[in-house]
Amino acid sequence: MDARLWCFCVAVMTVTVALPARAQAPNVRSEPEIKRSVVEDDKVRIEELRVRGQVKSITVSPKASGVRPYEIVPADAGRDASQNKGLSGQRLWQLFSF
Repeated sequence: MDARLWCFCVAVMTVTVALPARAQAPNVRSEPEIKRSVVEDDKVRIEELRVRGQVKSITVSPKASGVRPYEIVPADAGRDASQNKGLSGQRLWQLFSF
């Protein structure tokens, strides 16, 4: 058998075997990594939510009676920290709940 013909046959067989396997593989997106962490001591409880490694929310719940929990606005990862930071780092209290 000619060497070129043999190489062609091997290439055709490889593609024929590989195509069905590739066609059957589903186009699956992996879920984002979500991490919740809680740090607590005798005066305060801090809950942090990270999605894909970026901080999405920080909730501080003081344990003193009569003190309401509040949320700290995390910095936007897509913005330059030296520019106007807007609400990032500010505390937000929930005034009303429905």
